[in-house]
Amino acid sequence: MSSLSEEVSSLAEQTGFAGVVSVTTGDEVEYAAAFGLAHRGLSIPNTVDTRFAIASGTKGLTALTVMSLVTDGKLALSTPVRSILGADLPMIDDTVTVEHLLSHRSGIGEWYSETGDVRDYLLPVPAQNLLDSEQYLGVLDGHPQDFAPGTRFTYNNGGYVVLGLIAERVSGTPFHSLVVERVCEPAGMTSTEFLRSDTPESRTALGYVEMDGTWRTNVFHLPIRGAGDGGIYSTVDDFRAFWPAFLAGAIVPADRVASMIRPHSDVPEYSLRYGLGFWLRDTEVMLEGYDSGVSFQSAHNPTTGRTYTVMSNTTDGAWPIARHLAGA
Repeated sequence: MSSLSEEVSSLAEQTGFAGVVSVTTGDEVEYAAAFGLAHRGLSIPNTVDTRFAIASGTKGLTALTVMSLVTDGKLALSTPVRSILGADLPMIDDTVTVEHLLSHRSGIGEWYSETGDVRDYLLPVPAQNLLDSEQYLGVLDGHPQDFAPGTRFTYNNGGYVVLGLIAERVSGTPFHSLVVERVCEPAGMTSTEFLRSDTPESRTALGYVEMDGTWRTNVFHLPIRGAGDGGIYSTVDDFRAFWPAFLAGAIVPADRVASMIRPHSDVPEYSLRYGLGFWLRDTEVMLEGYDSGVSFQSAHNPTTGRTYTVMSNTTDGAWPIARHLAGA
């Protein structure tokens, strides 16, 4: 019978995986290994402490930031977003609440569609024009409401950008700093932060997209700095710290945790359910992200204490190994 190390190494070789894999149970590290290059031009290898963009994995951290503001009484799940947006984004229905956005049940028009080939995604404005939350107003506007709030689940990136904007406005703190202060610091995520794609950083992987047989960076595909819907950078060790801290109530109290990992929607097309910011699969709680030059999945089983995290700096790199670990 082959070992976990042999199985993952074989998959990595077969698929050309570039990234990091970690499997832990409680405080015990069962497996941790890095593959491929963080910088292809300079032949800099990935290491187990390399930081990777995690795309929509950010949404769980955004949800926790918002829930911490709910805990502090600065927001309520029932707060109409119109009361904070004012005259901005007039096409968002006046009855949309914070909870609708958190649960992807708002029905607001989508600014960034996830259909077709992720490599073909094009931003509606130059990447450098999307740096701070307020700058997203222009791209969020002009999209009609798709359906009545609360009537169904439809995954929505724009809703989480709006959540980041709301959190910033009610707290008076820039969103990027707010996530670090309210989530990363209490969780012990010392390497997690929103980085600019145009600023070189140490032990940070560039995202790569294969186009016409050539590997190119994803700098033109994504905003120069992430927002509430995605784009934070992190490490496998930070997610090893995150899950027990989150579930133990170190970020928000236990009753808030319970509401976030309670199913709010069934998503049968993915054989998953969705809470508030978190995917739910059988007994696992999960975050994942996917974008041009980015793939990420981290899943935790509260019953067994097992966590696996796969981070990759290619578009599809994480999935074969993540599927294998999910079935292990």
